[in-house]
Amino acid sequence: MLTDHDIYLFRQGTHSRLYYQLGCHLGAQGAQPGARFALWAPNARRVCVLGDWSGWRPDVHTLTARGDGSGIWEGFVPGVERGQRYKYRIESSHAGYVAEKADPFAVHGEVPPATASKVWSLDYTWNDGEWMRRRAQANALHAPISVYELHLGSWRRKHDGSWLGYREAAPALADYVQSLGYTHVELLPITEHPFYGSWGYQTTAYFAPSARYGTPQDLMHLVDTLHQRGIGVLLDWVPSHFPNDAHGLHYFDGTFLYEHADARQGFHPEWKSYIFNYGRHEVRAFLLSSALFWLDRYHLDGLRVDAVASMLYLDYGRKSGEWVPNRHGGKENLDAIEFLRMLNETVYREYPAVQVIAEESTAWPKVSRPIYDGGLGFGLKWNMGWMHDTLDYLSADPVFRKYRHDRVTFSIWYAFFENFLLPLSHDEVVHGKGSLYRKMPGDHWQKLANLRLLFGYLWTHPGKKLLFMGGEFGQDAEWSHDASLDWAGAETPERQALRLWIGDLNRVYRSEPALHQRDFDAGGFEWIDCHDVEASVISFMRKGSDDAAPILVIANFTPVPRHNYVVGVDRKGVWQELLNSDAPRYGGSGMGNLGGLESAPLPAHARPRSLTLTLPPLAVLVFKAPHG
Repeated sequence: MLTDHDIYLFRQGTHSRLYYQLGCHLGAQGAQPGARFALWAPNARRVCVLGDWSGWRPDVHTLTARGDGSGIWEGFVPGVERGQRYKYRIESSHAGYVAEKADPFAVHGEVPPATASKVWSLDYTWNDGEWMRRRAQANALHAPISVYELHLGSWRRKHDGSWLGYREAAPALADYVQSLGYTHVELLPITEHPFYGSWGYQTTAYFAPSARYGTPQDLMHLVDTLHQRGIGVLLDWVPSHFPNDAHGLHYFDGTFLYEHADARQGFHPEWKSYIFNYGRHEVRAFLLSSALFWLDRYHLDGLRVDAVASMLYLDYGRKSGEWVPNRHGGKENLDAIEFLRMLNETVYREYPAVQVIAEESTAWPKVSRPIYDGGLGFGLKWNMGWMHDTLDYLSADPVFRKYRHDRVTFSIWYAFFENFLLPLSHDEVVHGKGSLYRKMPGDHWQKLANLRLLFGYLWTHPGKKLLFMGGEFGQDAEWSHDASLDWAGAETPERQALRLWIGDLNRVYRSEPALHQRDFDAGGFEWIDCHDVEASVISFMRKGSDDAAPILVIANFTPVPRHNYVVGVDRKGVWQELLNSDAPRYGGSGMGNLGGLESAPLPAHARPRSLTLTLPPLAVLVFKAPHG
């Protein structure tokens, strides 16, 4: 039941677990079983609950408005059972508006295109205790974090083309991700969304997983299965905007309740969707509660917050005159900034072992810096600059790469300003952009060699890693949400070899502290040579803690083999070749350095010793230093 303290926190905007009080909750009143309903609709004149138990009659179960000015309507309905459908019929006090709305706090619903909420409970027996006890270590900023991003509806489908459910996907996904050595998966939004083609980014239900793939317990089973296999689970979460579907949040009680009334603030012109009013305390509490809900009830290990840039800037996607400046005359959305800081402060206070990740594409300062230091408080930020520059560089014919050399070196100048995650995400393989494979120049062999080079550079560059499904085997076609990945094509020998490369990259990345311990520390990276423009070769060192062996990385971005290529090093002894993307096992030509080389006392690159290497074509080499 709602207490006076709940109402106080709700109206203050700091209530972070409203889902315990609002929505539908099975129970009993005296000896009578049924369900308690509570809904925020401050501008309603009358609110009724319609459902299967009453034949959807609008005149049977009317809720009562609380007399405390909170705008909450509540009541107990006898005879309600789990699985029954329901909606709220809202008669507004404004302009005779009447609408039937799904429950904003529903935890389950009908399979779209049907739109009713379902009476449900979230009972589940978890078996992931071992993971939960050690996940702080697995999610730490000094830990290896490599993320397999996937869209559940198109990752893998049944033979008849229908979706795999949460429960059906669990063992196959766990086996696959574990075989590739990933540490985490990230699910594109599975919060309920009416339009499947939005991939979940047009959310209507902020507490309900999509019923397309099963029940809440089925999703819990998926998370539980991954956790038992040592794999973390991140959720793409969308607090930036919502669609105008009639059953959803838009114009909820005959007023602009969740969104701004002024279209210059409340309507997104590019996405044709509505923007949350972050200045309204009750809306903040709603979104805070959604974030905590997924961590509380689904044991998720982090949230990737979508479209943060659109939240931060009042003029995002707008022309001059189409936006309202803040009280200081600026374009910064002060209410959104305050909300994001409150979100991160709340999540990390309650769950210090998780990560909150910002998809933020601008130069906004200190996105992943503490609030006390003037930051937004995120744990990680997507490095969109690295992604754009790297794909621009590698999509060019190698003969022209020397004219774009800065594209592959510039990222280090700002690599330690934020806690960066390096994304090769779904956004880069849709809407006519072509697959990663198709972006690469050259014939089939060269395309795959360029992909191996791209992935080798990703896995050795400072920052955590993310790759969208299909990239791991070089899918030919760009991603389509209406079909499964090309699993038949993935079984060709050369694409199996590319998948083997991903697995070995993850294995070395996880086992070598120098490749992950100091991702966000400038002392963990050192250029050997970033100026070999004519050869399009770069070389650098990655360093971990004092007792961790340094890692040497050399990348040749041309199809020309480089013989007797000299690289300066500090240590005497044999430098072990851990990885060579040109090895035959990965589909390469087989050039290399026989598993390692001993450094010679010949100075180079301002270092006392050097290695004289064979650099294979379109390849990356990874060497481990001898013990100092």
